Amino acid sequence: MEESNLRVKDVIKVFHPGGRLAKHTQGECLDAVGFCLFLKTYLEMEDIPADFCQRLFRYFQHKEQDESSTNPVPKGDVVFLQDVSCYFSVLEEGQPQEKLEFTFKLYDKDGNGLLDSSEVDRIISQMMRAADYLGWDVTELRPVLKDMMCAIDVDASGTVTLEEWLKGGMNNIPLLVLLGLKVNTKKRDGQHIWRLKHFNKPTYCCVCESMLLGIGKQGLCCTCCKYTVHNQCANKNPEPCARTFVKSKQEIGKATHDWIKADCNSTKCQVCFKKIKTLAGKWCVWCQEMRHDDCVIPGVPKCDCGPLKDHILPPWAIYSVSKISPVPDTHPLLVFVNPKSGGNQGQRVLRKFQGLLNPRQVYNLSNVGPAALLQEYASVQDFGVWGRRHGWVAPGSNVSGLKVCPPVAVLPLGTGNDMARCLRWGGGYEGAELTEILKEIEASEVIPLDRWSFQVIPNNPQEVEDPVPYEIINNYFSIGVDASIAHRFHSMREKHPQRFNSRMKNKLMYLEFATSESISASCKKLIDCLEIECCGSPLKLNNRSLEGIAILNIPSIHGGSNLWGESKKPDSPSEGRRSEVITDPEILKTVTQEISDKRFEVVGLEGAIEMGQIYTRMKNAGHRLAQTSQITIRTKKAMPMQIDGEPWMQPPCTVSVTQNKIWGLIYQTFSTSDNAAGFHHFILLSSSTAGGLHVQNVHKPGP
Repeated sequence: MEESNLRVKDVIKVFHPGGRLAKHTQGECLDAVGFCLFLKTYLEMEDIPADFCQRLFRYFQHKEQDESSTNPVPKGDVVFLQDVSCYFSVLEEGQPQEKLEFTFKLYDKDGNGLLDSSEVDRIISQMMRAADYLGWDVTELRPVLKDMMCAIDVDASGTVTLEEWLKGGMNNIPLLVLLGLKVNTKKRDGQHIWRLKHFNKPTYCCVCESMLLGIGKQGLCCTCCKYTVHNQCANKNPEPCARTFVKSKQEIGKATHDWIKADCNSTKCQVCFKKIKTLAGKWCVWCQEMRHDDCVIPGVPKCDCGPLKDHILPPWAIYSVSKISPVPDTHPLLVFVNPKSGGNQGQRVLRKFQGLLNPRQVYNLSNVGPAALLQEYASVQDFGVWGRRHGWVAPGSNVSGLKVCPPVAVLPLGTGNDMARCLRWGGGYEGAELTEILKEIEASEVIPLDRWSFQVIPNNPQEVEDPVPYEIINNYFSIGVDASIAHRFHSMREKHPQRFNSRMKNKLMYLEFATSESISASCKKLIDCLEIECCGSPLKLNNRSLEGIAILNIPSIHGGSNLWGESKKPDSPSEGRRSEVITDPEILKTVTQEISDKRFEVVGLEGAIEMGQIYTRMKNAGHRLAQTSQITIRTKKAMPMQIDGEPWMQPPCTVSVTQNKIWGLIYQTFSTSDNAAGFHHFILLSSSTAGGLHVQNVHKPGP
């Protein structure tokens, strides 16, 4: 459902009278074949297993029979189209108000703007089913929805208008969470960011002070301040969430605690040092101190933001939402997260950062891009960025108005993660404590990174072509065999996203495409299809059986391969280094690869088998062709290409790679451990000591 471009309200139109699938409806009901077509149309998938369709169809039938005392039961081997549509609309992404309005109109068949009590009961039944699927303790949700209905039909008329339905639904917090409440951080001050949660240890409601019970997800927890409540208690005026900015200039710079009622779990009070009984204490969201209620004395002492003070942008540093006056000697961090990265990891990490930092420092990339946000921080001298991918952060740093170009760090959530590997972040985030990662940032080192301008000029401007993903190369550019494999992988993932929902599946699928490419050899005789010039001098590729050419800016590609390999120690260290371009095979044997030497390396590949040999270290490297600072490639036919892992099919063209004016700086940590825990898919903006783009690395040494 997350990958589908269609909405339920669009799909049901084809089943209505006059629609192309109307023959599968019997009045308000849908037969088994029509139900399967509904799923295929809605999910945009043709290969849905037949047994899955049948089981889900039977599920709806059995549920309708179980609820026959209150809801009508369809006659024959059918289900209600309305109920199926309502169920999926609850689960799909979207604004709660839109979902409430859609369900109302879905059951208001005569269009008179009224629902009777039985129709409202049917809507609630579908909401209960969706809640059950999501792991809610529906025994708690049922009284919540019942109270909502009592509040809606205040005159006991037995009918509900659209206005009453929307008002009752939008004031019901558990229902809003179920419907997928989207919170805009710019408008959420004092409002909780609720999420449904299962608690592994005894936890108490901060409103009624009784224990949260149940098998599934027992209650609601605020992502930011950790305030917990029963579902039914969320509507009973809970304490407000911690502030994220101050509303008057007089409060700027005044470091005060934000105390939130919490179950301190017998933690010792940091004033009297006695244990805090259940729900008899409070904790500060910023410094994480815990105290008895009686030990909370306003203003004594001032809040210092605790162990993460170097990264937090506290509320007293933000005035009127967007005016920032940072705390001196700190380096506040911006975090950009793609919640879909790495399966569910992106969503979990997004929530964790919202709880560790000021939510105004943490941004969901599916809702907003980095450029506008970086402009807001133009007045901040020292800040850093942590994000999902360096590819857009690097170009995004060219934002006019910034007094500094912030350093960038990459947290590896998905697959590949070549930049993260060479910066010692490791090959993939494995759930390490984010607090420890943030601490390592403070001890990290800044190093420069070359960046390269990339331009494609098609031979025929009128010819339809895929869009070129980037205008900047940070990692690598390649043409031929590896780009062909990446393009096939990318195309299949776009078509069947459900097959690519884990790292292991992705790697196995990539291996499958590499195997088939080694058999088909689609890029055989590559040198007959292109011409290469390095700094204006032709690069001779005679007598070489190559299927791929790679331009390397970093010593990692294909998820950890070093195509350049180790270099021999030169007889005379300075020999050849003064040349604008190096192509002599003997000199190239001694040339080392550096990410900040204003040069890139050109490597040839014989095929997919050689790629596998290098990846498994059965072979040291590919074929060293050149080291240069400028290259021009002219192709004679359509060929697969890729930049930093983003592939496309390019018609005949001229490719030009030249030095970009802006460099990047990278934070590196040097740990005594050889095991890289690794990260990916985040960007962290931090203080800089030189102009240009900064890329930041903050973890343990890796390959």
